[in-house]
Amino acid sequence: MPSFVLDSLDFKKRHGKLLSVLSTDVVEGLLSVLVQFYDPLYHCFTFPDYQLVPMLEEYANLLGMPVSNKVPFSGLEETPKSQVIAESLHLKKYEIDAHLVKTEGIIGLTSEFLISKATTFVQAGSMDAFEAIFVLLIYGLSLFPNIDGFVDINAIRIFLIENLVPTLLGDTYFSLHLRNLKDGGTIACCVPLLYKCLDIIDSCGEFSNVPLIGTQGGINYSLALARRQLGFP
Repeated sequence: MPSFVLDSLDFKKRHGKLLSVLSTDVVEGLLSVLVQFYDPLYHCFTFPDYQLVPMLEEYANLLGMPVSNKVPFSGLEETPKSQVIAESLHLKKYEIDAHLVKTEGIIGLTSEFLISKATTFVQAGSMDAFEAIFVLLIYGLSLFPNIDGFVDINAIRIFLIENLVPTLLGDTYFSLHLRNLKDGGTIACCVPLLYKCLDIIDSCGEFSNVPLIGTQGGINYSLALARRQLGFP
């Protein structure tokens, strides 16, 4: 599917670094070692002389997407109407109605259906339509995976909201926390922990700690620790 992207630089301008996500190798052994330093009380990595936290800014840099001012995914959104989904994917409403199915009790679209439609659009030279479906597939199968071969309704919601950074960071924290506590599960993504930037998010109004809502649950995010990490007092 990535081979259908004709101009990767042009794609990057519109969709950030999503293509690079597909080529990222996750070294499970290194992640297992890293998890040993995770502190479930403070939700950070604690080393002898310092603490590190995955940050919103790092994820924005990793994905080439800004942290949007749009309200992020909360899990409380209504199920998108089939007409809205169809318009976002350049499809017809009846196509979504026919293929929006339940798998393991969760509503969504099969990757088989989406890949078929994306391929059809490529053959017809409709690259905008292809890219819309391709990006949704990345959301559903790589960034917010749940059921194999299935793009669930939460991934569709996040795709429509267009503010994935907080949700992806929340899922990473949740996965780290769950793995540390239960010694099981998998971590879908990890990020470089030493990216330096000056324009940081260090509070939400008067709050230095805020909840992040991911697709699997909610967890605390310490903005104060993020500020210390970048060398600010």
